[in-house]
Amino acid sequence: MLKYLEPLDWLPTADDLPESDENPVDSEIQETLPNLLKFILAAIFADRSDWFFGIDMGVYYNPDVPAIVPDAFLSLGVETMKSEALRSSYVLWEEKGVIPQLVLEVVSQTYRGEYTTKKDLYEDLGVLYYIVYNPIRKRKPSLEIYRLINGKYLPVIGSPVWMPEIGLGIGKEKHTYHGRHREWLFWYDDEGKRYPTPQELINHERQQATEFKNQFQTEQERSQRLSDRLRELGINPDEI
Repeated sequence: MLKYLEPLDWLPTADDLPESDENPVDSEIQETLPNLLKFILAAIFADRSDWFFGIDMGVYYNPDVPAIVPDAFLSLGVETMKSEALRSSYVLWEEKGVIPQLVLEVVSQTYRGEYTTKKDLYEDLGVLYYIVYNPIRKRKPSLEIYRLINGKYLPVIGSPVWMPEIGLGIGKEKHTYHGRHREWLFWYDDEGKRYPTPQELINHERQQATEFKNQFQTEQERSQRLSDRLRELGINPDEI
């Protein structure tokens, strides 16, 4: 396993290092899918400040080598916001050596080492869960999840897969998001129940508000009918 460097004065800071590998994202799903996971996670961890979800951001583990840039990664045990300026890169020697517990790579038209060099590096780095989502290449499963066991990645079968060290499950299912009905990745609870998207949360709140309004109007109408009936009987409801 690679060891992170101690935060010595001569080490470069995140401001000194490039933010990414400057390679443009070459498919819409590489941008939309990680953002969906991040938006859902923000609701799940709304009361926590000890997590960070990076998207297309350089992860530096050694100042003498270029950063590795996952499509997305999750780190627990770090500050969600280090400063008002936010992170430009994820630098291990500025994060107390906290290695991301989860890395996601989305396969595009061109392979970028998702099954070879990147996988080997994440394994050496000690990333606990490595996830490859492959929406294009039909010769491979669309979702592959690996867990680090005794320093080696072993595949975990199933969807969703519960990750107890993270307290989340991850899996795939078809859903309509941003007007696109297709397969997406989602977070799940320990019972295999999918966490809702931001739009589903908004729709749920609207539905509850509408139901409360309708119930209130119904109670008002019932109260008015009762008052009218009492007055017909010569009883003033305000004096009861």
